[in-house]
Amino acid sequence: MLLALGVILFILLIIIHEFGHYVAARLSGVEVEEFGIGFPPRAAARRFKKGGTLYSLNWLPLGGFVKLKGEHDSDKSSGSYGAARLGKKIFILLAGVAMNLIAAAVILTTLSFSGLPKLVDGQFAVASDTQVVQRDVVVTFVVEGSPADQAGIQASNEIISFNGQELSSSQDLAPLAQSLSGQTVEVVFEGENGLTSRDIRLNDEASEDGFLGVSTGDFVVERSTWSAPIRGTVLTGQFAWLTLEGLGSTLASLFSGQGSEAAANVAGPVGIVVLLNDVSQAGLNFVLMFVALISVTLAVMNALPIPALDGGRLFVTWLFRAIKRPLTAPLEEKIHATGMAVLMGLVILITVVDVRRFL
Repeated sequence: MLLALGVILFILLIIIHEFGHYVAARLSGVEVEEFGIGFPPRAAARRFKKGGTLYSLNWLPLGGFVKLKGEHDSDKSSGSYGAARLGKKIFILLAGVAMNLIAAAVILTTLSFSGLPKLVDGQFAVASDTQVVQRDVVVTFVVEGSPADQAGIQASNEIISFNGQELSSSQDLAPLAQSLSGQTVEVVFEGENGLTSRDIRLNDEASEDGFLGVSTGDFVVERSTWSAPIRGTVLTGQFAWLTLEGLGSTLASLFSGQGSEAAANVAGPVGIVVLLNDVSQAGLNFVLMFVALISVTLAVMNALPIPALDGGRLFVTWLFRAIKRPLTAPLEEKIHATGMAVLMGLVILITVVDVRRFL
């Protein structure tokens, strides 16, 4: 159920992005020929007034699209995108980016009220108005053949107690296990099969696998009140910056010949669905958090100067004005078609990597 909700929200993010272009174009005096939900073939369509925008519902549920009059920069007919001033073109192209950032800020603000998972070190919060409402010790890695592995403990399991002692932090486990090395202790953990208790004999100090054979981390959920809107807005900017840093790291790995490392940092459609499925196991708040991060990623990617994307269209327009050369319709189509072909090739490549990685 939560997986289906996540997929629907992901599609909605694309519709919201296109709706931003639609509103900005209307405000800028550019005629919108069609606003479509989904992609053709067309299921239904309606025009509310003669010569007005055609609103369509299409069979392929892959987001939506906006078709503007005269989308080529060289088109100078009245009411066309090409005839609009540069400032209005910037407004129209970046409106989609802005809508995705606003959507992320709204989701993160809502989560700040209800319970916001802490995902990164240094995640922004107003200390005087932030309360930890949940802190669990979660297994992040299990050494194969270790006492934990033999007892059936798996990554993502929550350790409830160790030798009768409840754990308040992942840092409590290592010294406690060390003090009981070589002994048999009761470990209570929770996973897919519910609450489980196992008597486990710990390794002695000579073992390279550690005493229990796991790595753990803290799963923290925080809640705010009056500062929630501030937190949601600032976190949107923080995650946008982290997305840029991650993209830079991925490109650096790619150009330095570390293709496998670069591939590990990205995910395509298959990877997104798999990750959504994993996240859905943790509850609604995690699904919403993941959707907010996708919204930020969509905004950042569309703002980049890559042909065929919003930032790329703007960059090409600026570039040809800077070098004082006419941007003809055939040349513009060729540039953006090339960019789209490259992007589609990357999507296919990443999808193949995702299939091998996840399936």
